[in-house]
Amino acid sequence: MGDLPYGPLGERVSTTPATRPEPITLQGRNVTLEPLKPSHIDDLYACIGGPSNAKLWDYMLDGPYLDQQTFKATITHRTSSTDPLFFTIINNTTREAVGSCSLHRIDTANRVIEVGHVIFSPSLQRTPAATESIFLVAKHVFEDLGYRRFEWKCNDFNVPSKRAALRLGFSFEGVFRRHMIIKGRSRDTAWFALVDKEWARVKAGFERWLSEENFDGEGRQRERLENLMGG
Repeated sequence: MGDLPYGPLGERVSTTPATRPEPITLQGRNVTLEPLKPSHIDDLYACIGGPSNAKLWDYMLDGPYLDQQTFKATITHRTSSTDPLFFTIINNTTREAVGSCSLHRIDTANRVIEVGHVIFSPSLQRTPAATESIFLVAKHVFEDLGYRRFEWKCNDFNVPSKRAALRLGFSFEGVFRRHMIIKGRSRDTAWFALVDKEWARVKAGFERWLSEENFDGEGRQRERLENLMGG
């Protein structure tokens, strides 16, 4: 049937729900995302915990974790969580944990899911491995689990996160003003999303940028990711 006489009602889509994510391993060339485990605690604390890494938590919903005991209690609790579902990012060369992220706000009926709790250690930030981490999650979301909308949200003051979202192919959708109260401060939340009809183009850009041919002998990129995304 076509649209009703008084106006459009939206595209007709399948009502088949997406698949709920399970704790599986996502393998890449630079990094592997493993389900969060108690065995990751020491490595994670070394790279994102303690006083020296406190600034990493400025825009996070929790933290910072200044002592290992508190950090261990939090990570141990998170290992049994299914929403958020947490992953540890493992460097494939050193086999050490270098960061963490999650899939959360899981809405299988509407096929919407969000990447969150993204925290990259200084050694992971601004590297091909960091880009590959998000690529692996996005590919899993769209190709394995069947979601139609992949969200990224952050504090509107978090300029690096907003820049990263745009670079990684997400589109800015607006700001929810006075959205949350976090650590006693008002938070406006910037919303970004990547949708299924954009994935083929964005995936091609990721794959071209991550290819060995895109980096010279000193590891410098030949083409910027934004230039390879198209659109």
